[in-house]
Amino acid sequence: MADAPNHPTPADAADTATGGSSGSRADLGPGGTSLPGQPGDATRAGTGFDTALGKLLVERGVIQQSALEECLRELRVRAADNKPSSLQDLLAERKLASSDQIDKARADTEAAEATRASTKIPGYQMLRKLGQGAMAKVYLARQKSLDRLVAIKVLPPKLTTDNFVARFQKEGRAAASLSHNNIVAAYEIGEANGYHYFVMEYVDGDTVYDRIVARKRLPEREALEIIRQIASALEHAHERGFVHRDIKPRNIMMTRSGVAKLADLGLARSISDRELAESEAGRAYGTPFYISPEQIQGKVDIGPPADIYGLGATFYHMVTGRVPYEAKTQSEVMQKHLRAPLVPPDHLNPQISAGTALVIETMLAKDVRDRYRNARDLIKDIDLVLAGQDPEFAKPALDIGAIATAVQASAQEPVEIVRRNSDGPLSNPLVLSLIAFLTMSVVGNIVLVLLLLAK
Repeated sequence: MADAPNHPTPADAADTATGGSSGSRADLGPGGTSLPGQPGDATRAGTGFDTALGKLLVERGVIQQSALEECLRELRVRAADNKPSSLQDLLAERKLASSDQIDKARADTEAAEATRASTKIPGYQMLRKLGQGAMAKVYLARQKSLDRLVAIKVLPPKLTTDNFVARFQKEGRAAASLSHNNIVAAYEIGEANGYHYFVMEYVDGDTVYDRIVARKRLPEREALEIIRQIASALEHAHERGFVHRDIKPRNIMMTRSGVAKLADLGLARSISDRELAESEAGRAYGTPFYISPEQIQGKVDIGPPADIYGLGATFYHMVTGRVPYEAKTQSEVMQKHLRAPLVPPDHLNPQISAGTALVIETMLAKDVRDRYRNARDLIKDIDLVLAGQDPEFAKPALDIGAIATAVQASAQEPVEIVRRNSDGPLSNPLVLSLIAFLTMSVVGNIVLVLLLLAK
């Protein structure tokens, strides 16, 4: 039986390997920037599931029809105000039903959905729904022929337009072309009874996001080992010509045995697909808290460093308990990715080593040229840090501007000549002035060399 994720809540499930980020796009302003897959954007507020759940609660006499209609209206208002919620949360908030009543109704509603879904895709017995994103529903199922548990993503008929189907199939093909222990495996993609579906490995565990929520911060060594595994997955994907473009804690799933698996290839793109890259130029695809500067700018040439940045933002979140940049709006968060200085991770968590902090800062360099060139170099540095050694490729940035300012200031200050009772050459003011001049000249030349190297 294949390992793969247990999704503790529907919202979490919808944004992990279930592919909740695929296909949803939110316009953010005059720049025309769109960002699929915002954290928590996969809520089911006002959806068919909420309606079915509410209908069952009404049938059981738990709530009144008028109360259900009022709750559904409130959910739509919250969604419009970018404060999405679910019916079960709202019912609990208003104390209209007990947690036991809601949980039982939810389980029965999901079972009913799974039973209906079983008739859609032959060869699989649907057991329960794992989650729902903006684009698809994901079910836990049993593959009858091999008697194993799998996760099946199902695209609803209302989304079977050429564009959605093409994206759905692209994700399946991308996943199928990758075979690595740290990537959620793809088993089958197909169409039956008007439903397009994608069968993948089921991971019985949790996500890195779940662990951050539960513990706020992950221990340094645990975080290093997880990041190393995902870096290995990225090395495999990059070598085969794919860039993920949506690395984040929700897309890193953990088996019960501690194996990290990269999930959700809904935004994956072939590096060589120039036509697709140019069609997406000027638009940002990713998740604001973890997106790279070049993705924000909608650049055509999005490559491996973009994934390394996303992994760095995830690493930062894991060891500090905070995302690298926070703001009230998504646009402000992205502006900070582009311009705001990064608060060093060891300033937020002094317990992490200088080596780990340096690795994270290199991964999060705003300029692609200052980041790791590839995942292989990152893996080597992580191995060195795990062994208690200094990283090889991550180097502290030299503040050339500060050095130049200091030299300029020292050159403007008068040289104080101290006379000593000595007849040696250093007692001669002219000799001392010459030494001072030569010293400043040497320092100035060093600064020029550093400036040239920096370029």
